[in-house]
Amino acid sequence: MKKHFGLVSQYAIGVLFGWGLIISGMSDPQKVLGFLDLTGLWDPSLIFVMFGAVLVGLAGFYVVSKRTAAFFGGALHIPTRKDITKPLIIGSLIFGAGWGIAGFCPGPALVALGAGHLKALVFVIAMLVGMEICERFFSAHKKVSDQV
Repeated sequence: MKKHFGLVSQYAIGVLFGWGLIISGMSDPQKVLGFLDLTGLWDPSLIFVMFGAVLVGLAGFYVVSKRTAAFFGGALHIPTRKDITKPLIIGSLIFGAGWGIAGFCPGPALVALGAGHLKALVFVIAMLVGMEICERFFSAHKKVSDQV
């Protein structure tokens, strides 16, 4: 029973997240590109969306930091690394470039894909190909470094 409630809760949270992205305009690449265009017709409205997301994230991390187990059982897997690595920097640059070129990041792209936007389909395919390339590169890199 607890497992089913967990799945229903995850689904409901995903739907709520998707609706939030639609209502805020984050799933509209033109709105995102307007926000990123500081020298043109800048649209600052997404600042409020990001500020709200940071507040919700901070509250979530605060609640989780006081717990020893996940809400529906099982272990919590909280990242402990705090160092800035080369893969982190490269990944951030690629993420930012993709966001600036396409106006999508992964979550809003999936929402837009669900709404039938062709541009989102192209982005999601490129994102999946990039994820696979990254996985293969880092798997091969890890094998080499493990042998040394």
